Amino acid sequence: MDERQILAAYPADVRVSAAEVAERVAETRRILVVLDDDPTGTQSVSDLPVLTSWAPNDFEWAFGQGAAALYVLTNTRSLDADTAAARNREIVRNAVAAAERTGRSIGFVSRSDSTLRGHYPLETDVIAEELLSTSGVAIDGVVMVPAFPDADRVTIGGVHYMRLADGLTPVAETEFARDSTFGFVHSDLPGYVQEKTGGRVRAADVIVLDLTIIRSGAAAIAAAIAPATRATPICADAVTEDDLRLLALGLHLAEDTGKKLLYRVGPPFVRARIGQESRAPLTAAEVYHGADPAPGGGLIVVGSHVGVTTRQLAALVAARPSATTIELDVARAIDESDAAAYLETVVARVAGQLRTGDVILHTSRLLLKADDPAASLDISRRVSAAVVTVVRGALAVRSPRFVIAKGGITSSDVASEGLGIRRAIVRGPMLPGIVSLWEPVDGPAAGIPYIVFAGNVGDDDSLAQVVATLSATAQTNACSDAAETGAHR
Repeated sequence: MDERQILAAYPADVRVSAAEVAERVAETRRILVVLDDDPTGTQSVSDLPVLTSWAPNDFEWAFGQGAAALYVLTNTRSLDADTAAARNREIVRNAVAAAERTGRSIGFVSRSDSTLRGHYPLETDVIAEELLSTSGVAIDGVVMVPAFPDADRVTIGGVHYMRLADGLTPVAETEFARDSTFGFVHSDLPGYVQEKTGGRVRAADVIVLDLTIIRSGAAAIAAAIAPATRATPICADAVTEDDLRLLALGLHLAEDTGKKLLYRVGPPFVRARIGQESRAPLTAAEVYHGADPAPGGGLIVVGSHVGVTTRQLAALVAARPSATTIELDVARAIDESDAAAYLETVVARVAGQLRTGDVILHTSRLLLKADDPAASLDISRRVSAAVVTVVRGALAVRSPRFVIAKGGITSSDVASEGLGIRRAIVRGPMLPGIVSLWEPVDGPAAGIPYIVFAGNVGDDDSLAQVVATLSATAQTNACSDAAETGAHR
């Protein structure tokens, strides 16, 4: 579909500054608590705290960072429905308790996939129920904003699209809609809501904030939201960052009039909602704070199986022939009779090769899955546990110069289990609007740059580009050392 033809029916983009939104945020002094179902939601923001644990004292630490938002890594996209629900309840209870103790005003965001995969409506239902139970807050509307323009996901006229080489493609016609656990058939968001709620919410009852409403400004947005009650789904269009900022102003105005809103969103929403500028990609000097990186190699862990990840892996291997590429045989890694001995050999090889150069550790490309969605999730968890075993074992022997984890479940488990990160600061993106760098502040990975790379973003060369950036300082130093050695001969 031709994007320009579709957009011709709507008003032109309206310029809005991040500062205008930030000013409104400062007036409210409210902190957004973002429950992120995998760590890739942080790729659009910078200088915000992120938690992989959610005890009340973890929230108190995060509140004390002075940021307008914080992220909690729930990893619920890898969990069954009951476990995901229980985790959301616990996090909301602890966040509310910590906010009451510290006198903070908080709101909640449920961050999920921009290609519509995840536990919806389960997670927003649970958060709304828990807020009513713990603090008496009844949610009027659930605002759904899956758009991620930086990664070519846009919503127009209530229909969610992906930009592909031949134009806009409705998301239900992509590989992501065929997900074995979270598949769907509707690209129009009202139809998606009806589908996922099993008809509990009719498509006709969903409020759609199309581009005509969005680009008419905050008052028009607030007026369209006004009828929402009892957690009415509200689906918002967005094609540009300005659309998201206009939406943010309208949401502020709606909340000023007393509307209680909960959010189900893709990655860039939080950046726009708090009035944060899009940060330029980090340079090698910024990653390492101007100091020399640790000696030895970096560790690149690839677990995602979507098509773009497999192509990125191939491009990385071709671009860095000096790196050691190690395939983790998934069948052996989850075979109870063989797994322990097999993983021990992989750990030894990874740790040994990190002494002299980069290591690319990837799962075998044949995706193991079952007909039953729950069984498929279980396989994913077992594979991820094997990856964690290798990362944790290698880290105990040798600290990598950096760690990249590719894929949602992979990056979550590598962060919390493999590297033992409990608290970190998201410093910014490695590529424009995508791929975030975390600075761990505790645990065995403190001081090791950790890069969270979603499975479904970037072009074929993006992974190789990130590795090149992270290696730039090391390569410069190596050349300087070689030159100095030559001068002394």
